[in-house]
Amino acid sequence: MKKFISTLRNIFSIEELKTRILNLGLLLLVYRLGTFIVLPGVDPNVLADINAGNELGGLLGLINTFSGGAFERGSVFALGIMPYISASIVIQLLTIAVPSFQKMQKEGEDGRRKLNLITRYLTIAITAVQGFAYLVNLKSEKAAAIISVTDPTVMGDATFMITGVLVLVAGTMFTMWLGERITDRGIGNGISIIIMVGIIARLPLALLAEIQSTFESSSVILLIIEFIIWILVILAVIALVQATRRIPVQYAKRIVGNRQYGGVRQYLPLKVNAAGVMPIIFAQALMFLPASATQLEFLQDSSVLMSLADPYSWTYNIIFFIMIVLFTYFYTAITINPNQIADDLKRNGGFIPGVKPGKKTANFIGSVMSRITLPGSIFLGFVAIFPVFAIMFNVNDQFAQFYGGTSLLIMVGVVLDTLQQVEQYLMMRHYDGLMKTGRIKGRTSVGGAVTG
Repeated sequence: MKKFISTLRNIFSIEELKTRILNLGLLLLVYRLGTFIVLPGVDPNVLADINAGNELGGLLGLINTFSGGAFERGSVFALGIMPYISASIVIQLLTIAVPSFQKMQKEGEDGRRKLNLITRYLTIAITAVQGFAYLVNLKSEKAAAIISVTDPTVMGDATFMITGVLVLVAGTMFTMWLGERITDRGIGNGISIIIMVGIIARLPLALLAEIQSTFESSSVILLIIEFIIWILVILAVIALVQATRRIPVQYAKRIVGNRQYGGVRQYLPLKVNAAGVMPIIFAQALMFLPASATQLEFLQDSSVLMSLADPYSWTYNIIFFIMIVLFTYFYTAITINPNQIADDLKRNGGFIPGVKPGKKTANFIGSVMSRITLPGSIFLGFVAIFPVFAIMFNVNDQFAQFYGGTSLLIMVGVVLDTLQQVEQYLMMRHYDGLMKTGRIKGRTSVGGAVTG
């Protein structure tokens, strides 16, 4: 406890770090307040009554989790930061497949500025399409909460749709702006922190619901066991996020005048889970298709589709697990380029001992990535389906989502990244780090790891 108090004192004794923490708190407060401001033409009280007995699942549940409940509340931030993430993924894929985008990526700061501008325009387009679909879904499933439906004289249908889409686009762009301000004036990656705050906002209610249900039906011992297992799962996820395979790299010795450059051994850290949470997101998006197909009348009697649409069935979870493993390999392959890493090493006078520079080095790095991706993908698959096992053992549905899956991975990754930045400030001012046993490692690595 004394060490903890001393660390807090050191943190707030650094003026710049204290200012950044306060900026972070204020910007996050603005975001959370915005998630409770409903769209024009929506009755929040009626909408809350409709949502009381309905829990979103599938991809919609994932979006609602990322937005901190703003999606189901009909908030101006209902779509949150998800359209920007979708646009970023599209641009990332284009930089691999399209030569003109590859050229922009290699143009340094000017190229990145162009790609950022294209990403913003694409975000607006995606938000407009998703916003229209969101409002159509809102009208079809929760028409009683729409004022234009219950009282057409107040607001016309076209006016509601146009106004709603414009407000949703503005809300997403404002969320983007908040994320950028957090990155510039706060601590950590602003976009990731906004997603994490949305997830954590649902944790207290889920935790309270689990405590109440356990006390009503079981003993306190069972609740303690649940918390112990939860902590063990969090520790396992931390190990997954931080696990790296370090490849030794030797740099050639150069003598310029009376000074010697190079001649030192460093390490190339390759992440065991280089794909982050993207494989789970891709797999969840595809597994949402069978559930959508069952809405069609002629497919409602299909036992195969019904099994695939049930997130608690063995069929669903086995296919979900396999897809996560495959998507982990796919996303790792498109984000980590062994040839580029080998070229960078050769250009800087570095080589892997016992491996020839150039093609041999690229093949060696590729084979290492393939070997470490297999256990990483299997572990990621188990983390993704672990909430289902928690539900099987009578853990509350809401709290079970924090036993694994996308929510826990994002929370752990963002917290580690943020703590790493705080520790860097402390170390620069010659204070002790946050941990005695070693430095905190975030998710970023030389190999181009993806931050979720």
